[in-house]
Amino acid sequence: MTYKPKSEFLHVMQTRGFLQDCTDLEGLDNRLLEGIVPAYIGFDATADSLHVGSLIQIMMLRWLQKTGHKPVTLMGGGTTKIGDPSGKDESRQLLTSDKINENIAGIRTVFTKYLSFGDGATDAVQPNNADWLEGLNYIEFLRDYGRHFTINRMLAFDSVKLRLDREQPLTFLEFNYMLLQAYDFMELNNRFGVGLQMGGSDQWGNIVNGVDLTRRINRKQVFGLTTPLLTKADGSKMGKSAAGAIWLNEDRLSPYEFWQFWRNTLDADVGKFLRLFTELPLDECDRLAALEGAEINDAKIALADAATTLAHGADAAETAKATAREVFEKGGVGDDLPTVTLSAGDLSDAGISVVQLFVKAGLAGSGKEAKRQIADGGAKLNDAPIANAGVMISADQLAGTVKLSIGKKRHALAKLG
Repeated sequence: MTYKPKSEFLHVMQTRGFLQDCTDLEGLDNRLLEGIVPAYIGFDATADSLHVGSLIQIMMLRWLQKTGHKPVTLMGGGTTKIGDPSGKDESRQLLTSDKINENIAGIRTVFTKYLSFGDGATDAVQPNNADWLEGLNYIEFLRDYGRHFTINRMLAFDSVKLRLDREQPLTFLEFNYMLLQAYDFMELNNRFGVGLQMGGSDQWGNIVNGVDLTRRINRKQVFGLTTPLLTKADGSKMGKSAAGAIWLNEDRLSPYEFWQFWRNTLDADVGKFLRLFTELPLDECDRLAALEGAEINDAKIALADAATTLAHGADAAETAKATAREVFEKGGVGDDLPTVTLSAGDLSDAGISVVQLFVKAGLAGSGKEAKRQIADGGAKLNDAPIANAGVMISADQLAGTVKLSIGKKRHALAKLG
């Protein structure tokens, strides 16, 4: 019989589809009923924004706060210098301290949309593990904590086995990552009373290590909880689109493009995404997910509106929807479409090739992809099919605004600045 949580947080996690595994579900449930539980998720600063692939974790932290507990959004200023091997086939590019700090500042703006930060009991905090990891004495660290980890067990974790099974190199630097993440849990338990670490199911081994180390060293009972790894119904990775990552920061991806990502959700994913990425009541999620035929588009619009409102605000969501209506229903240009502004230096005497323009506008990942779309008849200029890939767009044309389209759903504007 499936355990039915009594605490509001775990009830939400279970009924909305967030819950995969927990080190002690009943024990955590009881702890949550006793009072405020600080809980953390770690985020390495590999870019200056998070993308939709991290949104399931962000929503967990948001629900944690909404149900009366304290979110801790740990920034991996120290661990980013190593790189988490979980789910990776190769080593990460190593970043400088300045770049990592720049990325952390960008990521902070994402969290402020979803969480309330401050000094209150349930206000979110954002520590940086560089504060304690960079000052570690390596010899003392190995002596005091390394003895609690066995190579046998570390080799059994999926994050390590995956790389070894594929005969991909796993550096000793990366192998240390799981020790440092376990140390993070112990340190956060000391500093903030953190009693729970959450993450994707690929983090299970790292989380269990942290639970074990904290119990052994601090003599405290702590817990770990994971979410299912999320893929779309067609098997593709969550957070990616044909044009690239679906970033959460507006300066990396416009609210219109963000809205369109959700509007283009596969029919089979609508119900799941409504439960995970919106705060609509479950009965409303179920009602929308049950719609069929053309009516499923109403559910997709509801999903796009709710998800965009959380990330960018209600005004941005309404503007994005109005732009989509203008572009798709009325055949207009839509002033809020993503716009690429070219300089005179981008043009030759003859102008710029339509292939280059599609790449610069982000509608094609490469010239080869743009040419394929043109050859297949899927590319349009000002709503007219493009005859061939050799078409040039002149400075005079760009003095106004030209509309670029790939298929029926991807559009952008281009103009000369």
